[in-house]
Amino acid sequence: MLKTCIIIEDQPPAQRILQKYIEDMGSLELKQIFNNALEAIPYLQQNVIDIVFLDIHLPKISGIDFLKTLKHSPQIILTTAFSDYAIESYEFNVVDYLLKPFSFQRFVQAITKASNNMGVLPSGESSVNTLKPTSFFIKSGYDHVKVDSDAIMYINSDSDYTEVVTTTQKHLSNDALKVWLQRLDDTFVQVHKSYIINTRKIVKISGNQVFLENDSIIPIGRAYRGFLKSFI
Repeated sequence: MLKTCIIIEDQPPAQRILQKYIEDMGSLELKQIFNNALEAIPYLQQNVIDIVFLDIHLPKISGIDFLKTLKHSPQIILTTAFSDYAIESYEFNVVDYLLKPFSFQRFVQAITKASNNMGVLPSGESSVNTLKPTSFFIKSGYDHVKVDSDAIMYINSDSDYTEVVTTTQKHLSNDALKVWLQRLDDTFVQVHKSYIINTRKIVKISGNQVFLENDSIIPIGRAYRGFLKSFI
């Protein structure tokens, strides 16, 4: 079965090389080419893709900032002329880091890694959003408190813990923001390195701030502005 892929790359010569390598592989199906990451976000929200070939230096938002917006990530293969971001990129479970110019043999190695990763999970599980629970138990002191996800206004990260703010109270959790992103459904989005919000609770967006129903004002980080705009 062919593995689907997209290219996010703003340089035509690099696009053509990737297209040629994808055709030569025979096991890949190229669905789309995007000149910037913002154009790819709505597409990935509506389509299941196995592999993304992603450049780092892109217009509008960088490849690294794009990775920070992904909640359910396909297999990511970075294609870049710069090695500076290698360590940072692997924090986002990037499959491989291809330094331009790379050979077809090196390209095949990256595809093999991606295929092996996909083989670990049931078909499609790495890319398809699964049904999320509508309530959680948060450990608070010696108790476990049940919280309905729809009651959550926002979640704030503060050093060693996260603060879960609901319509009626606040709870402290030891889980990191990325854990909450995996746990919650797609109505919850990260708008700042320290904040996740419930988009159902948005009253308005003004400048670099989101106003929620409980009068909370949440800052929007520069890296997340484009994603929030496309989401809304």
